[in-house]
Amino acid sequence: MDESTFQAYEEEIQALEEEIRLLTEKYEDIRQESTFFSEEEILKSIKSFQRETQGETRGHESPSDLKAQLESLETNLSFLMEFTGFHFTSHSKKTVEKTRDRTVQKHRLSGKCYSLSFQLEFQLLEMQNNEKVSAVVSDLSIIMESREDSNVSKFVSSTEERGDLLTFFRSLLTYAEWHEHRRRTFLHFKAKYPDIVSLPEGLLGDFIILKNPKISGFELMIVWKIRLDKEGTTTPVLDLLPKAPKQVLEQRMSVESIPGRFRSALRLFGIEAAIENLIKVVGSEK
Repeated sequence: MDESTFQAYEEEIQALEEEIRLLTEKYEDIRQESTFFSEEEILKSIKSFQRETQGETRGHESPSDLKAQLESLETNLSFLMEFTGFHFTSHSKKTVEKTRDRTVQKHRLSGKCYSLSFQLEFQLLEMQNNEKVSAVVSDLSIIMESREDSNVSKFVSSTEERGDLLTFFRSLLTYAEWHEHRRRTFLHFKAKYPDIVSLPEGLLGDFIILKNPKISGFELMIVWKIRLDKEGTTTPVLDLLPKAPKQVLEQRMSVESIPGRFRSALRLFGIEAAIENLIKVVGSEK
């Protein structure tokens, strides 16, 4: 075989190897791009898998064993969502770059933490050095329902700038827990004192109205804001706004002193007890 023929074969082999490599990478990208999981699709896949394994027992685990494993996985998933408060509804990823020791993927993630919805998009760089693997988040973009709140907007902007996913999830959990606590507290008092407590903006609003139906024009508004600073610290802020007609101001205790007394009760007894005591006072007025 002369040198020119050998060179031609060698070039053809290299071209085939390069084509195989490109096709392999393309297949991997397509496979990962198609990875999009929703709760509904996961359940459909599980049920489909259960049906497919009904009669396939030879050389495999029995259907009852597989069913038990699937039920265990479903139980664990349900427990994790209940325990953490996070409910992920979709996730997709796309490989942007992949080498021997470096992988770059673009992720899209959406879900809810209690009543608060969120969407994330970020790029994840994974680098392997010997036996160590490091990961860096970049190009983080966050969408939240409550971003119209200036405090939430500042927190989101700060988190996006730092690319700090851990702080985002930790802070979102605390923030959402306070929202859930407020919702349950409002629901409790509305159910317990339906004639006195009203919720003009519903359970997701940030205030309730206390009104004695026997005293026309007299009402108290309890405002319960939930602040989230740019560092991720959540703080509940409560205050009381009274409204009373002139005759009530002349005959009853000084309305101006009620907000101060309410704030003192908050410090001494806590939120629920302070609201409970105030409702009883309003209800006792004849």
